[in-house]
Amino acid sequence: MVFTTGVETKIGFDKIRHLLKSNCLSTLGEKKVDELVVSTDYEEIIEQLNQTNEFLKIVKDEDEFPIDSYYDIKKCIEKIAVEGTFIEVTDLFKLRQSLATIGRIVKFFKGKEDESFFYLKQLSNDVATFPEIVGSIDRILDKFGEIKNNASPELAAIRRNIEEERGSISKAIQKILQQAQSEGYVDKEATPTIRDGRLVIPVPPAHKRKIRGIVHDESATGKTVFIEPDIAVEINNRIRELLADEKREIIKILTQITNEIRPHSPEIEESFNFLATIDFIRSKALLAIETNSTLPSIQKDPIIDWSVAIHPILYLNHSKVGKKVIPLDIELNKEKRILIISGPNAGGKSVCLKTVGLLQYMMQSGLLVPLHSSSKMGLFHAILIDIGDEQSIENDLSTYSSHLTNMKQFVRNCNDKSLLLIDEFGSGTEPNIGGAIAESLLNHFNQKKAFGVITTHYKNIKNFAEETDGIVNGAMLYDRHLMQPLFRLEIGNPGSS
Repeated sequence: MVFTTGVETKIGFDKIRHLLKSNCLSTLGEKKVDELVVSTDYEEIIEQLNQTNEFLKIVKDEDEFPIDSYYDIKKCIEKIAVEGTFIEVTDLFKLRQSLATIGRIVKFFKGKEDESFFYLKQLSNDVATFPEIVGSIDRILDKFGEIKNNASPELAAIRRNIEEERGSISKAIQKILQQAQSEGYVDKEATPTIRDGRLVIPVPPAHKRKIRGIVHDESATGKTVFIEPDIAVEINNRIRELLADEKREIIKILTQITNEIRPHSPEIEESFNFLATIDFIRSKALLAIETNSTLPSIQKDPIIDWSVAIHPILYLNHSKVGKKVIPLDIELNKEKRILIISGPNAGGKSVCLKTVGLLQYMMQSGLLVPLHSSSKMGLFHAILIDIGDEQSIENDLSTYSSHLTNMKQFVRNCNDKSLLLIDEFGSGTEPNIGGAIAESLLNHFNQKKAFGVITTHYKNIKNFAEETDGIVNGAMLYDRHLMQPLFRLEIGNPGSS
């Protein structure tokens, strides 16, 4: 597809991407938003639009659709592809949770009739859910994502020994503390405490040599030192050895489960791609709800036959302050392909033009659009835009030079499948010359059978549209009594500037 550089910023689609990302449950969906591209493939667009339209029903009517544990484990899967590596416990738990979510999503669609979710059921067909891997993970992880004591007989024995040794420390220290208290070395209210991960006894500095052991710390006032008795040191050393054994056994367990997972890595990545797609489609459905978007009739050939069309970003901004957006009705067909819009400044001409560009771009990106469902939308193979003052100091281009550079691209690429969007056609230079060049370009675009929405103040352009087949005038209405714009488009007659 051919489009002008920076088209997304010019029409506001960059804000649509931001809204889509904010609706995603995970980085999985956000990456899909980044990968979103405008398309000219009719079948692909129809599929994407219907997937989103079906998901609207889920968002509105289904309470049990899984929306938890959409984790991105791509880096983890790439890491364990190397023999001898093992998956970390946190990543293993995320893998388990996400695979379970994928399984619930697939089960959800299998339980629905084909007519209700035809496109989403097709998407979920043949998606692998790996119940055996989930079961294997459940045998070694608890519901909190921690390694179970019985993950292996060896681990169970090691952890049992650790608990026994820790119990011995507690008993030994309690015995020493009671003896020290009875002999007056330690305060009667003193209790064992933890310093640097060690169980210690608080002792006044004057009696620190009465208890054999290691001084680990002292209080801020210097009135207490914390001593780990010798017997506790010996037991803690044994515990450290047992903890090292525990770590080795856990690595062994994780290596075994990784060896089970590794052969399925490619299929697992495919399943997570499905999860990412579901997250992405859900975000599109949420955007459709936010912007009151629908699925119009989509045709392969270029056509614009829209009613009650609304600029979605303008709608969202106005809704925040309780204002309404005036909807747009517009029709471009083979007989009337190019619309020339004139009228007063600040009357809504540019908004009208950007609405056409944004809604067309959204639809061909697989997004539902805010217009009446009876509207008809066709496919364009080029969206060429010249909007605003694009003066460039960096490239030493004046405002008018930048417009001419854009027109050069328009002339090269326009045809009967192009949509041209030009704001303030011919402006930026001496009016007679600018108007003449604009009329010549308009004649070329018309001969190429291009479609377009063009705003202008030039009378010769309005007259040319009036006298030329394929071009039609339109006006943004203005209330002369109240002296204010009405922001409504009327096709058939030019407006007053």
